[in-house]
Amino acid sequence: MPFCVIKSRTIKIFLAMLAVVILLCISFEGGAAAQVWFGTSSRLVPVYRVDTQEKQVAISFDAAWGADKTQEIIDILNEYNVTATFFLVGFWVDDYPEMVKAIDEAGLEIGTHSNTHPDMVKLDKATILSELETSISKITAITGKEVKVFRPPYGSYNNTLINACEELGLQAVQWDVDTLDWKGLSASQVTDRVMKNVQNGSIILMHNNADNVCDALRLTLDWLTMKGYKVTSVGELIYSEDFTIDANGVQHKN
Repeated sequence: MPFCVIKSRTIKIFLAMLAVVILLCISFEGGAAAQVWFGTSSRLVPVYRVDTQEKQVAISFDAAWGADKTQEIIDILNEYNVTATFFLVGFWVDDYPEMVKAIDEAGLEIGTHSNTHPDMVKLDKATILSELETSISKITAITGKEVKVFRPPYGSYNNTLINACEELGLQAVQWDVDTLDWKGLSASQVTDRVMKNVQNGSIILMHNNADNVCDALRLTLDWLTMKGYKVTSVGELIYSEDFTIDANGVQHKN
């Protein structure tokens, strides 16, 4: 009899551990994000990369300060016949409305990067919604187009922010290839970071006013083209429905 009791307890412990492992591995389908379970709590996760067999990547530019190089970026993208996504801060839109129009007229995607570039984890939901709605209204007033993607300032997010995005029909997007161009890296250093980290479905982070962004963009596009990658916008790369996101932020098609 004692042996049976010990065996029963062992089985119960094993089943409990198995349940925990399953919960840690499961991601649940969501609209703008997937829900990943860690023990007894859940965390909402943006898209960092897309799981795809196609050699396709997205290039994105965060725009918050300065616009001196933006037109040249647009011209380079058009020269290579590729698209990209610009994540614009609301006050940048205020300062450079003609540049917003130029980005849109070039057929490039525009997403929001908030209105005032705060750390949105420190904000309550009402303020987060105001940040997003205000920035979106500024963009749509110029382009007349719906804003579908959002990148959190500083890459900082929490469940409150992701839930707010879902309410507004926004897909929160991060990146898996950080060029660190904002640090003043040379064009070759930026491209080297892409070469070492890119894979199918990667989202590449660049900044519209980084010191060497234009030269780096040319080198990067040369290399991506040589390697057979198709370069698109974030919106073209990610799945808009029927998807899951795993704990690492990789978006999978169901």
